[in-house]
Amino acid sequence: MEFKGTRTVITGGANGIGRALAFEITRRGGKVVLLDLNPQALKAAGEQLSCPWYVCDVTEEAHLTSCVLEIQQEHGPIDMWISGAGVLSPDPTHAASANNDMWTRAWDVHVMAHVYAARCLLPTMLDRGRGYLVNIASAAGLLCQIGDAAYSATKHAAVSFAQSLAISHGDQGISVSVVCPQYVSTPLLGYDNDHVSDETGLLSSKDAAILICDGLEQQDFLILTHPEVADYTQFKAQNPEKWIKGMQRLRDKQYDEDGILKIGQLHRLV
Repeated sequence: MEFKGTRTVITGGANGIGRALAFEITRRGGKVVLLDLNPQALKAAGEQLSCPWYVCDVTEEAHLTSCVLEIQQEHGPIDMWISGAGVLSPDPTHAASANNDMWTRAWDVHVMAHVYAARCLLPTMLDRGRGYLVNIASAAGLLCQIGDAAYSATKHAAVSFAQSLAISHGDQGISVSVVCPQYVSTPLLGYDNDHVSDETGLLSSKDAAILICDGLEQQDFLILTHPEVADYTQFKAQNPEKWIKGMQRLRDKQYDEDGILKIGQLHRLV
């Protein structure tokens, strides 16, 4: 596929990978619409790109559906939908210590927001015989994010839902991709949007967006910005006990002397 002449809606579009994707898709000739909960950052990104933006809570199905209808009425059909919103929910102590609100928030953002978007968009896309649904998951959806059980579990569910979409509708004109990046310099990890990294294991959001868009143009189902994740996933499948032991050793390196997870430093330890 080519982005030129297409319209893409990006949730979580005010910052991080979503924002970088908006710039890269625009550079490739596509039109973008940004959705986010952060009105200030959303307005800044929208004005910089000269594109429409809407404040939207993607965890509220009625709100998301209303935004979709408004976008379609004001700007025309949606060709591609990128579900890019994400949250961290670090375990306070043990792996089950995050409270129910944190688990619900992670589930709503990482899974149900994708479901709501597909539920709203699929009927029209199927009628048109074309459409593209993109779920931004994480390498944690194939592996595991140490110290954030809710993030890992819900990202695994996001990958599974993308598989279901592809199996059910991939031969009906609906393209599906799931993106599983490892460490990218985004506000989620404590970096600003324009951070350019030459550090091992940390990819800039701009470079990640280029790799993701290359994968989308090829209509790859699984898009990995870090190729080594494929090797880690294969090792996990073939040697689950050894993989767990290795992750336990990595866990021990990821906490400071006060027992606090060093989110912004994890890429240096992989």
